[in-house]
Amino acid sequence: MRDTYHEDLDALSGRLIEMTRLARHAIARATTALLDADLGAAQEVISGDEELNRLDEEIEQSTFDLMARQQPVAKDLRTIITALHMAGDLERMGDHAVHIAKIARRRHPDSAIPAELRSIVLEMGHQAELLVIKAGEVVAQRDAETALELDRDDDRMDQLRRKLLSRILDPGWKHGVEATMDVTLAGRFYERFGDHAVHVADHLVYMVTGSKPKDYEPEV
Repeated sequence: MRDTYHEDLDALSGRLIEMTRLARHAIARATTALLDADLGAAQEVISGDEELNRLDEEIEQSTFDLMARQQPVAKDLRTIITALHMAGDLERMGDHAVHIAKIARRRHPDSAIPAELRSIVLEMGHQAELLVIKAGEVVAQRDAETALELDRDDDRMDQLRRKLLSRILDPGWKHGVEATMDVTLAGRFYERFGDHAVHVADHLVYMVTGSKPKDYEPEV
Protein backbone atom coordinates (compact mmCIF):
# COMPACT_ATOMS: atom_id res chain seq x y z
CA MET A 1 0.00 0.00 0.00
CA ARG A 2 2.80 2.45 0.91
CA ASP A 3 4.64 1.64 -2.32
CA THR A 4 1.52 2.61 -4.26
CA TYR A 5 1.22 5.76 -2.19
CA HIS A 6 4.74 6.90 -3.03
CA GLU A 7 4.23 5.99 -6.66
CA ASP A 8 1.20 8.27 -6.64
CA LEU A 9 3.28 11.09 -5.12
CA ASP A 10 5.95 10.59 -7.79
CA ALA A 11 3.24 10.67 -10.45
CA LEU A 12 2.24 14.14 -9.27
CA SER A 13 5.77 15.40 -9.92
CA GLY A 14 5.80 13.69 -13.31
CA ARG A 15 2.60 15.45 -14.34
CA LEU A 16 3.94 18.81 -13.14
CA ILE A 17 7.12 18.37 -15.17
CA GLU A 18 5.03 17.52 -18.23
CA MET A 19 2.98 20.67 -17.65
CA THR A 20 6.16 22.78 -17.66
CA ARG A 21 7.13 21.18 -20.98
CA LEU A 22 3.74 21.95 -22.47
CA ALA A 23 3.78 25.52 -21.14
CA ARG A 24 7.19 26.08 -22.70
CA HIS A 25 5.99 24.79 -26.07
CA ALA A 26 2.87 26.94 -25.83
CA ILE A 27 4.71 30.20 -25.14
CA ALA A 28 7.29 29.47 -27.85
CA ARG A 29 4.60 28.86 -30.47
CA ALA A 30 2.58 31.83 -29.24
CA THR A 31 5.60 34.07 -29.77
CA THR A 32 6.02 32.70 -33.28
CA ALA A 33 2.34 33.33 -33.97
CA LEU A 34 2.55 36.88 -32.64
CA LEU A 35 5.68 37.96 -34.48
CA ASP A 36 5.16 36.10 -37.76
CA ALA A 37 1.37 36.30 -38.05
CA ASP A 38 1.43 32.50 -38.12
CA LEU A 39 -2.19 31.39 -37.93
CA GLY A 40 -1.27 27.70 -37.70
CA ALA A 41 0.96 28.32 -34.68
CA ALA A 42 -1.77 30.37 -33.02
CA GLN A 43 -4.34 27.63 -33.49
CA GLU A 44 -1.87 25.02 -32.22
CA VAL A 45 -1.49 26.95 -28.97
CA ILE A 46 -5.23 27.43 -28.55
CA SER A 47 -6.06 23.77 -29.24
CA GLY A 48 -3.12 22.47 -27.24
CA ASP A 49 -4.30 24.18 -24.07
CA GLU A 50 -6.76 21.32 -23.56
CA GLU A 51 -3.87 19.03 -22.57
CA LEU A 52 -2.66 21.44 -19.90
CA ASN A 53 -6.20 21.70 -18.58
CA ARG A 54 -6.50 17.93 -18.53
CA LEU A 55 -3.30 17.51 -16.51
CA ASP A 56 -4.41 20.20 -14.09
CA GLU A 57 -7.67 18.34 -13.54
CA GLU A 58 -5.81 15.04 -13.09
CA ILE A 59 -3.55 16.56 -10.45
CA GLU A 60 -6.51 18.08 -8.65
CA GLN A 61 -8.33 14.74 -8.56
CA SER A 62 -5.19 12.88 -7.49
CA THR A 63 -4.49 15.27 -4.64
CA PHE A 64 -8.03 14.94 -3.32
CA ASP A 65 -7.87 11.16 -3.58
CA LEU A 66 -4.53 11.00 -1.77
CA MET A 67 -5.73 13.20 1.07
CA ALA A 68 -8.91 11.15 1.45
CA ARG A 69 -7.22 7.73 1.30
CA GLN A 70 -3.88 8.36 3.02
CA GLN A 71 -4.47 11.30 5.36
CA PRO A 72 -0.90 12.51 4.81
CA VAL A 73 0.99 14.66 7.31
CA ALA A 74 4.14 16.77 7.41
CA LYS A 75 6.24 16.71 4.22
CA ASP A 76 3.87 14.45 2.27
CA LEU A 77 1.00 16.83 2.95
CA ARG A 78 3.12 19.77 1.82
CA THR A 79 3.98 17.87 -1.37
CA ILE A 80 0.33 17.24 -2.16
CA ILE A 81 -0.90 20.76 -1.39
CA THR A 82 1.92 22.51 -3.22
CA ALA A 83 1.48 20.23 -6.24
CA LEU A 84 -2.10 21.44 -6.44
CA HIS A 85 -0.97 25.08 -6.33
CA MET A 86 1.81 24.54 -8.88
CA ALA A 87 -0.60 22.87 -11.29
CA GLY A 88 -2.88 25.88 -11.04
CA ASP A 89 -0.02 28.23 -11.86
CA LEU A 90 1.08 26.13 -14.82
CA GLU A 91 -2.47 25.95 -16.15
CA ARG A 92 -2.67 29.74 -16.01
CA MET A 93 0.66 30.00 -17.84
CA GLY A 94 -0.97 28.06 -20.64
CA ASP A 95 -3.89 30.48 -20.56
CA HIS A 96 -1.54 33.45 -20.99
CA ALA A 97 0.06 31.76 -24.00
CA VAL A 98 -3.43 31.30 -25.43
CA HIS A 99 -4.20 34.99 -24.92
CA ILE A 100 -1.05 35.90 -26.89
CA ALA A 101 -2.00 33.47 -29.64
CA LYS A 102 -5.46 35.01 -29.85
CA ILE A 103 -3.94 38.46 -30.37
CA ALA A 104 -2.00 37.00 -33.30
CA ARG A 105 -5.12 35.32 -34.69
CA ARG A 106 -7.17 38.48 -34.39
CA ARG A 107 -4.66 40.54 -36.42
CA HIS A 108 -3.91 37.90 -39.06
CA PRO A 109 -2.74 38.25 -41.82
CA ASP A 110 -0.88 41.25 -40.34
CA SER A 111 1.57 41.02 -37.45
CA ALA A 112 0.26 42.53 -34.23
CA ILE A 113 3.74 43.79 -33.32
CA PRO A 114 5.25 46.80 -35.13
CA ALA A 115 8.67 46.14 -36.63
CA GLU A 116 10.57 48.35 -34.18
CA LEU A 117 9.24 46.36 -31.21
CA ARG A 118 9.90 42.87 -32.57
CA SER A 119 13.26 42.48 -30.84
CA ILE A 120 11.78 43.35 -27.43
CA VAL A 121 8.88 40.92 -27.83
CA LEU A 122 11.21 38.21 -29.12
CA GLU A 123 13.36 38.59 -26.01
CA MET A 124 10.26 38.45 -23.80
CA GLY A 125 9.33 35.18 -25.46
CA HIS A 126 12.81 33.78 -24.91
CA GLN A 127 12.80 34.94 -21.29
CA ALA A 128 9.44 33.28 -20.73
CA GLU A 129 10.85 30.01 -22.08
CA LEU A 130 13.93 30.23 -19.85
CA LEU A 131 11.77 30.81 -16.78
CA VAL A 132 9.50 27.83 -17.39
CA ILE A 133 12.46 25.59 -18.27
CA LYS A 134 14.09 26.49 -14.96
CA ALA A 135 10.82 25.95 -13.12
CA GLY A 136 10.62 22.45 -14.59
CA GLU A 137 14.21 21.72 -13.55
CA VAL A 138 13.70 22.76 -9.94
CA VAL A 139 10.53 20.64 -9.73
CA ALA A 140 12.32 17.62 -11.20
CA GLN A 141 15.33 18.00 -8.91
CA ARG A 142 13.50 19.46 -5.90
CA ASP A 143 16.21 22.10 -5.86
CA ALA A 144 15.15 24.84 -3.43
CA GLU A 145 18.32 26.91 -3.82
CA THR A 146 17.99 27.17 -7.60
CA ALA A 147 14.28 27.85 -7.19
CA LEU A 148 15.15 31.01 -5.27
CA GLU A 149 16.92 32.34 -8.38
CA LEU A 150 13.74 32.60 -10.42
CA ASP A 151 12.57 35.74 -8.69
CA ARG A 152 15.77 37.49 -9.79
CA ASP A 153 15.54 35.93 -13.25
CA ASP A 154 12.06 37.39 -13.61
CA ASP A 155 13.41 40.91 -13.12
CA ARG A 156 14.52 40.88 -16.76
CA MET A 157 10.95 40.22 -17.89
CA ASP A 158 9.76 43.18 -15.83
CA GLN A 159 12.45 45.39 -17.39
CA LEU A 160 11.38 44.34 -20.88
CA ARG A 161 7.75 45.13 -20.18
CA ARG A 162 8.68 48.57 -18.91
CA LYS A 163 10.75 49.10 -22.05
CA LEU A 164 7.78 48.08 -24.19
CA LEU A 165 5.47 50.49 -22.40
CA SER A 166 7.94 53.34 -22.69
CA ARG A 167 8.00 52.87 -26.45
CA ILE A 168 4.24 53.00 -26.89
CA LEU A 169 3.97 56.02 -24.58
CA ASP A 170 6.61 57.90 -26.53
CA PRO A 171 5.24 61.00 -28.32
CA GLY A 172 6.63 59.60 -31.57
CA TRP A 173 4.42 56.49 -31.43
CA LYS A 174 2.37 56.42 -34.64
CA HIS A 175 0.73 52.99 -34.74
CA GLY A 176 -2.73 53.81 -33.47
CA VAL A 177 -5.05 52.47 -30.82
CA GLU A 178 -5.27 48.85 -31.99
CA ALA A 179 -1.50 48.35 -31.98
CA THR A 180 -1.27 50.09 -28.61
CA MET A 181 -3.80 47.68 -27.14
CA ASP A 182 -2.16 44.62 -28.72
CA VAL A 183 1.33 45.51 -27.51
CA THR A 184 0.11 46.46 -24.03
CA LEU A 185 -1.83 43.22 -23.62
CA ALA A 186 0.94 41.03 -25.03
CA GLY A 187 3.45 42.59 -22.64
CA ARG A 188 1.12 41.98 -19.72
CA PHE A 189 0.57 38.33 -20.68
CA TYR A 190 4.32 37.68 -20.93
CA GLU A 191 4.85 39.34 -17.56
CA ARG A 192 2.13 37.24 -15.93
CA PHE A 193 3.53 34.08 -17.52
CA GLY A 194 6.84 34.87 -15.81
CA ASP A 195 5.15 35.67 -12.51
CA HIS A 196 3.49 32.24 -12.45
CA ALA A 197 6.83 30.54 -13.14
CA VAL A 198 8.17 32.31 -10.05
CA HIS A 199 5.14 31.12 -8.08
CA VAL A 200 5.89 27.53 -9.11
CA ALA A 201 9.44 27.94 -7.79
CA ASP A 202 8.19 29.53 -4.57
CA HIS A 203 5.85 26.59 -3.98
CA LEU A 204 8.76 24.22 -4.56
CA VAL A 205 10.80 25.97 -1.88
CA TYR A 206 7.96 25.50 0.58
CA MET A 207 7.47 21.88 -0.47
CA VAL A 208 11.11 21.01 0.16
CA THR A 209 11.93 23.16 3.18
CA GLY A 210 8.67 23.89 4.94
CA SER A 211 9.58 27.60 4.79
CA LYS A 212 8.33 30.42 2.62
CA PRO A 213 11.03 31.71 0.23
CA LYS A 214 11.52 34.94 2.20
CA ASP A 215 12.20 32.92 5.37
CA TYR A 216 14.42 30.23 3.85
CA GLU A 217 18.16 30.60 4.33
CA PRO A 218 20.21 28.33 2.04
CA GLU A 219 23.08 26.41 3.58
CA VAL A 220 26.53 27.91 3.05
